[in-house]
Amino acid sequence: MKEKYIEQKLILAVKAKGGLALKFVSPGFYGVPDRLVLLPNALIAFVELKRKGEKLRPLQLKRKNQLKALGFSVYCIDDVKEIGGILDEIRTT
Repeated sequence: MKEKYIEQKLILAVKAKGGLALKFVSPGFYGVPDRLVLLPNALIAFVELKRKGEKLRPLQLKRKNQLKALGFSVYCIDDVKEIGGILDEIRTT
């Protein structure tokens, strides 16, 4: 399963929940997650998309830990089956 396919499914699922899945780019600050997920009621999470079985690179893991230390939710999705559960988790935290 290609990363782009999973990303498109995430965008559609977030939109169906009334939210936005914005492409997150931070020039000069590498390793940030692919998408910033914004859901109703000011819910925010960062999402990194990977092909099935791929893991975060060391710099991506460092950024994930930095964002989590600031109190943000950060997820890594490598299967479309994870999307619904993660969106539910974001909505309940």
